[in-house]
Amino acid sequence: MAAPESPRLSRHHQRRLRAYYRSAGWPCHDAIEIDLLAAGLIAREAHAGAADTIRVTEAGIAAIAQALNGNRRARDAHEALALRVAEKLCGEGRLVFRSLRLRAQCGDAWRNCLPDVYSIRNTTALRQARPMIHEVKVSRADLLADIADAGKRTAYQALSCEFYYVMPAGLAALSEIPFDCGVMYAEDARLVVARPAEHRPVMPGFGEWMAIARRGAERFDPPDSQLLLE
Repeated sequence: MAAPESPRLSRHHQRRLRAYYRSAGWPCHDAIEIDLLAAGLIAREAHAGAADTIRVTEAGIAAIAQALNGNRRARDAHEALALRVAEKLCGEGRLVFRSLRLRAQCGDAWRNCLPDVYSIRNTTALRQARPMIHEVKVSRADLLADIADAGKRTAYQALSCEFYYVMPAGLAALSEIPFDCGVMYAEDARLVVARPAEHRPVMPGFGEWMAIARRGAERFDPPDSQLLLE
């Protein structure tokens, strides 16, 4: 008989369970602890002359492993889709950079950014660089959290002429995505632009050029020479 599947845990439950696993912890006497106790993922251990502690059970260890495997699968799917986007843009003659560390000025504040795919046109004319950012989402929860973070979206838009969300087909409807963001769906063999991004006149600044110089562009098969700009 197959072992029963571990209960589905929220991020808060997973975080607490991992914290208990790293070292026996003191009881918190809160709702999260009650949920974990009821699920049999942790147990309270009494100690003569000392306070009780919390121990992760075998079921709890299995739940941690299951969550870690799920996270790995999500990361693998995310990386695979980001690579598809990067290869497509490179094939269109753009210079492509993944996980580029950038800073965007939003009003009086600065915000650190790590766009999944950042690209510029292959040109020596600064005004023609036309930077684009493609943010990849393979989890609906992650996508909705990103949409709710207006500051993050504003920062990405401050760094790009066009900003796109890229996701598997069916993850979200167009109506759920802010109207000023482009949407690209990943189908079995194609990346389809479901809604073009709103265009803004943005040029890369000194910070972006320095980040680009440190990183270096992605390398794929050489694109059609007709796509390259002088």
